[in-house]
Amino acid sequence: MMPGNTVTAKRKGVGKAFAFAVFLVGMIALFRFTPVREYISPEYLQSLVNSFGPWGPLVFVFLYAGGICLFLPATLFTGIGALLFGTMHGFLYNELGAMLGASMAFFIGRYLGRDFASGLIGDRLQQYDDRIAANGFATVLYLRLVFFPFTPLNFGMGLTRVTFKEYFFGTLFGIIAGGFVLTFFFATLSEVWKSGDWWQLVSWKALFSLALFGGSFFIPRLIRAIQPDAAA
Repeated sequence: MMPGNTVTAKRKGVGKAFAFAVFLVGMIALFRFTPVREYISPEYLQSLVNSFGPWGPLVFVFLYAGGICLFLPATLFTGIGALLFGTMHGFLYNELGAMLGASMAFFIGRYLGRDFASGLIGDRLQQYDDRIAANGFATVLYLRLVFFPFTPLNFGMGLTRVTFKEYFFGTLFGIIAGGFVLTFFFATLSEVWKSGDWWQLVSWKALFSLALFGGSFFIPRLIRAIQPDAAA
């Protein structure tokens, strides 16, 4: 690459990185210091989705995806999906929203931050980047299964050389178990709340959902026991 082209590429990388930083800071400030945060509540989001009638599920999927890109907690939308649509449909819409949001966040990180990140990588960090890229699918799958923070991983993987295909399928298979457990758990609590029969909290379904929820936190230990080098 010619020197002039190198300088131009670096400038573009810095410009994109600056835009990425502004985006991150802007999102944090938006939901922390402006009235927008008042609209990010389960009650408001539920009423908004219901107001669209049969288009509600599609609206919910886009709200979920958008929320992920805006650094809103995925668990919030997973719970709302369970409350609105029950276990099976809620799980389906939650997965669609999560995958769409994860994909969008990945591309934001890749387009705005990768060039700058690659310019900062030294020899030592380059080894880690190469190692991650060589095992992209396994790395993403493992980090999803051990409940690495969802949104930071979405953007962070965009900064690496992991291909979108590896990232997509690693995410898809990595969030299925946890997504179903959380959806089932929230849907069960919703049924108990709506019925007003608190004795259902000791029903087999409620206890089973609670057992699944608690058991999901042991997935990381199980993975490490089966494959000790998975996180290496």
